[in-house]
Amino acid sequence: MSKPKIGIIISSTRDARFADKPAQWILEKARERNEIEVELLDLRDFNLPFFNEVASNAWAPTQDPNAVAWQKKVAEFDGFIFVVAEYNRSITGALKNALDQAYVEWNHKAAGFVGYGSMGASRAIEHLRTIMVELQMASTRSAVHIAGSQFMQVHPMGQNGEMATIEDAVGGSAKDMLDQLVWWTTATKAAREGEIAAIAAE
Repeated sequence: MSKPKIGIIISSTRDARFADKPAQWILEKARERNEIEVELLDLRDFNLPFFNEVASNAWAPTQDPNAVAWQKKVAEFDGFIFVVAEYNRSITGALKNALDQAYVEWNHKAAGFVGYGSMGASRAIEHLRTIMVELQMASTRSAVHIAGSQFMQVHPMGQNGEMATIEDAVGGSAKDMLDQLVWWTTATKAAREGEIAAIAAE
């Protein structure tokens, strides 16, 4: 079995977003893991329309070419890390739309989370986990929550420090999340490939 491939999804598309700093940090952490390959996915790069199909692609082929391109990209990966901003106690509209633009491409894959904000995006991540259930995904128990004083240490409206300045506070949870993500991604990848082999043998 080839190495599982992990996509790190930046979920905010605002010009003034903070997401790039934690995204680069977790990208570097993930690249230290020999068991996986990793790639950064920025929702800004996909120009997704608001969902306007006749149905989910579980039931009908998607017509919009940008949405189809997104589905093909999602299909390349075995698991994901979502870099999560919290907007009014939930995920960004851009992320919800991106999730809705695919279905079968998310199925039977794993997801971990890096959240940031005054509450570390804890409420947004909890909402995201419930969406994962409908998408038939396995979520890690652990997540990274960059919250409170640690958030202000690295945010431009605070001290604008490097992520290394809060490593002691969030490094352990990053390791736990990645450990769990590697396990779940490896397990779900093996199961998917086993199903494909069984069908081919019929």
